[in-house]
Amino acid sequence: MLSSLKELIEEPELVDADDPEEKFTTSGVSWENYETLLAKLQYSSYYRVTYLDGILEIVSPSKRHESAKTRFSFLLSFYLWKKKIRHFPFGSTTFKNKAKKAGAEPDECYCLFEEKDVPDLAIEVVFTSGSVSKLEIYRRLGVPEVWFWQSDKLKLYHLRDNSQKEEADIFTDTYGYEEITKSELLPELDIALLVRCVLITDSIQANDEFEKNI
Repeated sequence: MLSSLKELIEEPELVDADDPEEKFTTSGVSWENYETLLAKLQYSSYYRVTYLDGILEIVSPSKRHESAKTRFSFLLSFYLWKKKIRHFPFGSTTFKNKAKKAGAEPDECYCLFEEKDVPDLAIEVVFTSGSVSKLEIYRRLGVPEVWFWQSDKLKLYHLRDNSQKEEADIFTDTYGYEEITKSELLPELDIALLVRCVLITDSIQANDEFEKNI
């Protein structure tokens, strides 16, 4: 592994901060070194690693990040169970494509109805801005829908144009995704209700409120 990557992983600020939400980025990283890093971290849930065209980003999620992610995934999983929608949760599994030079580890992800090579839905909880475009990565991986939880709001994107040709992409600014107000994968899900309940930090209260309204 490149020594710069080793130093990046062992950076004291990343490991020792009380509630870190740190992002470290480096460029010029080969695919081989990206895979070496993934192998090194395969038994660690402490980091999220993102790769796009040689740019590598390592994230150390904060407690706030993990708390929001857990509340979000619990409510969504409960909804899928309650509505008897067959689903396969894969958490922060690494999805990557060497030919397209892209890889990501979503905060949560799901295959719906049947298990697939890439998730139908990827969820990202964002507390600090990153330098790598997650939508472009997910476009290259072929993920149909991506949700971003940021600043206590939920933004939903559905893939419209997966063309490799930029001029053929109607939604250039969002890398082929269209921002939507209602999930096309889960059209009956009340997004406003989900957001309201994710903001309730008491898990029992949040679940009770969610259950009685779905």
